[in-house]
Amino acid sequence: MKPITPEDHIRGNINAPIKIVEYSDTECPFCKLLHTTLKRIVQENGDKVAWVYRHSPIDQLHPNARKEAEATECAAELGGNDKFWAYIDRLFEVTPGNNGLDLAELPRIAQYVGLDVAAFNKCLAENKYAEKIEAHKQDAIATGGGGTPWSIVVGPKGKKEVNGAYPYELFMGVINDLLK
Repeated sequence: MKPITPEDHIRGNINAPIKIVEYSDTECPFCKLLHTTLKRIVQENGDKVAWVYRHSPIDQLHPNARKEAEATECAAELGGNDKFWAYIDRLFEVTPGNNGLDLAELPRIAQYVGLDVAAFNKCLAENKYAEKIEAHKQDAIATGGGGTPWSIVVGPKGKKEVNGAYPYELFMGVINDLLK
């Protein structure tokens, strides 16, 4: 797995003993479920858990996911880490999943989270994050992730791979085992 760096999208305390590196597809319905679960885990576990988001669009199932991933990167460019998370949270709230989000929603989400829509549209039209997204996808594949969501939970006692959208209780079990 590519090391976690400040260039990653991190929610929570980067110095937390547990780091969840999630490879996700914004149109994957199971990723949408896991997004809610991981958000709750970080909110309820304070400084114990950091969540690192990486892209892994499954083009053959969700051809819009790659453009949506670029939109999240434009949100980060224009507003930093906080706007990245606000944007992706809203995207997961409004997408029906399975390639059901109309791409015309992307600038509306940008406006909703308080971004400059003209600058957002310009960024999105440039496709400048395509290589970053592909690098994330290749990193997921290199670590064994063929589908999404694919997560690697890293803790003081090692790491555990989580394939799928574990419910809250099971994910917390993985975290607690790595903290023992």
